[in-house]
Amino acid sequence: MVRLTAIHADITTLEVDAIVNAANSAMRGGGGVDGAIHAAGGPAVLADCIARFPDGLPTGDAGWTSAGDLPARWIIHTVGPNRHAGQTDPALLESCYRGSLEIADQLGAREVAFPLVGAGVYGWSKAESVAAAVRAVRSGSTDVEHVILVGYDAAAQREIEAALAATDEPG
Repeated sequence: MVRLTAIHADITTLEVDAIVNAANSAMRGGGGVDGAIHAAGGPAVLADCIARFPDGLPTGDAGWTSAGDLPARWIIHTVGPNRHAGQTDPALLESCYRGSLEIADQLGAREVAFPLVGAGVYGWSKAESVAAAVRAVRSGSTDVEHVILVGYDAAAQREIEAALAATDEPG
């Protein structure tokens, strides 16, 4: 069974097999966690995105690149649904987590750190994002051993922990 935990950290500093980037569909960097990952990873991340995803990625899909200057080995990019643009189906949000885990399996990643996909400018609540992560982890089959849900501040970590506790999952 996959261990699911919550931490408060800067995702760009984590020494894990893979970090997940909440990317936009253009796959050229952006704001929030996407911008932070691209900035910390350096120009190699953008170059790899351009080479691997010349037309970007559709919402709910995932793909990977090298991690550039980050301590992680890979970046798994996933495009979250934009609630403000009418993309309100929780299954689409869940597909971001599920697809990221599938990519992690292809890479052989055993420890993967996720931000709260969609919980930011895309309008999903932290609780909705955590619930989607838990559903994806519990309902799928993965070789990932440890999924880390990263809160960007202590308050976000507490919200993640509360959501995990509500789903009877240790956090």
